[in-house]
Amino acid sequence: MALGTDYERQDCALARALEVVGERWSLLIVRDAFYGVQRFNDFLVHLGIPRAVLTARLNALVAAGVLRKEPYQQAPLRHGYLLTEAGLELWGPLYQLSRWGGRHATDGGPYHLFAHTACGTDLDFVGVCPKCGGAPVPPTGVVMRPNPARAGVRREDPVSRALVRPRPLLEPIASAAPAA
Repeated sequence: MALGTDYERQDCALARALEVVGERWSLLIVRDAFYGVQRFNDFLVHLGIPRAVLTARLNALVAAGVLRKEPYQQAPLRHGYLLTEAGLELWGPLYQLSRWGGRHATDGGPYHLFAHTACGTDLDFVGVCPKCGGAPVPPTGVVMRPNPARAGVRREDPVSRALVRPRPLLEPIASAAPAA
C-alpha cells in the first residue's frame, strides 16, 4: 500500500501544520526565507532542489499563506517570495528544531548561531535572550552568524557566501544567481 500524502485521518493541529510545512524541502525554503533569500534562483542554487519541486513547494507555501509573491522585475515579470505574518510565526518552531538538530543530529553543533540584535547575547534554546529576559525574541530582533566551531569548507553559492558574515534575519540577500 502506498504511503498517503496527507494526515486526513488525524484530528490534530500538528497534523494540519505538517500538511502545510511537512513536505520535504518546505521547512528549508522557510528557513532560507528567514535568512533573506527571496528569489527563485537563489532558493534553487542554495538548496540544490529540483526546479519542479521548488516550484510546487513555493506555490503550496503561497497558497497556505506562509509566503507571498511580490514582483521585483517587470520585464520579464519576476517575483520574490517573502514571509507573511503567518510565515513569521514559524520562527520559534524553526529555531527550536534547528537548535535541537544542532545538539542531537549533527556532529560539531549548529552551523549558525543566533543572538539578540539589541544586546548581542546568544539566544537560549527557546529563543529568549538570557540577558534581557522576557518573551522569545522575534526574527526582526535576531542576528545570525556562522558558528566558529563549524569553520571550514563552505559552499560557494551566493546565499552561502552571504551567510559567512553576521547578518540580521530577514535582510534580503543580494542575488548573484543567474536568472533561470
